[in-house]
Amino acid sequence: MNYYPEGGLYLSNENQRILRSQSLLDEAYEKKLILEAYAVMCDAEHNMYVDIPNAKAVIPREMGAIGISDGSTRDIALLSKVNKPICFIIDSIASSGDEREYILSRLAAQESCMESYISKLLPGEIIPARVTHLEPFGAFVDIGCGIPSLIPIDAISVSRISHPNDRFYNSQSIYAVVKEVSENRVFLSHKELLGTWEENCEKFEVGSTVSGIVRSIESYGIFIEIAPNLAGLAELRADIYPGQCVSVNIKAMKPDKMKLKLAIVDAMGEAAPTTGFDYFLTSGRLKEWHYSPENCLKTVVSSFY
Repeated sequence: MNYYPEGGLYLSNENQRILRSQSLLDEAYEKKLILEAYAVMCDAEHNMYVDIPNAKAVIPREMGAIGISDGSTRDIALLSKVNKPICFIIDSIASSGDEREYILSRLAAQESCMESYISKLLPGEIIPARVTHLEPFGAFVDIGCGIPSLIPIDAISVSRISHPNDRFYNSQSIYAVVKEVSENRVFLSHKELLGTWEENCEKFEVGSTVSGIVRSIESYGIFIEIAPNLAGLAELRADIYPGQCVSVNIKAMKPDKMKLKLAIVDAMGEAAPTTGFDYFLTSGRLKEWHYSPENCLKTVVSSFY
């Protein structure tokens, strides 16, 4: 069985075919298949009602998520799922006249995901994830069946950002790399998938003029990002501010010092929101990741196992 971040299964042909068929739903119940449908309402007792055609379908509060019963997961985790696709396993089926009633369990889907997928993840594995919400300290992501994990802000990219929303947006599908698995908690990173210093430099050439984003202004110069894992330094200018979009000329690339010398050509307004990434890696397992070039005086390495 494949385990997806919530929303990844909903539009699949197989999922849609099962939701429209009473006999296939009965079969899914027998096989304990994970399905997805939209949560349309959460009542005052925090039971979730799910859109299954020609039937009543409800996820009782205590079956809404791992940790709800013991209080380790707050009820906002249920309320925030309204108007979104959620995963579930059919727990029971009842009939009242012509109406079918399905009791669903998101908890059972999460427990299956935890046992068969998440608990078996290894450091260095690259996995799909979906951004659920952003905080100043990092990005919370769904790594399967609504089970959350965190990418700390300093692990999002090599180029420093002031807030995760400089790089991500809610509901964005991304990839992440497993840093550690401890007591069924998964710790993630992201920057290793965005390329090394040399890989990013290969997309540019000295003398070219490219778009950049001002990330910080220091007493000795302005740091400008031209790719999520590549930034350089330009001379100070009075009309420049963090978050601004600029065009820069690449004056020099120095692999031995891992430095990029830039010159600001023009300054515009706020940078446009991020739309996606050109990932260098989307599968496999990393042992070590060397961001810095081999002959560089400074070494930047991520080790996984």
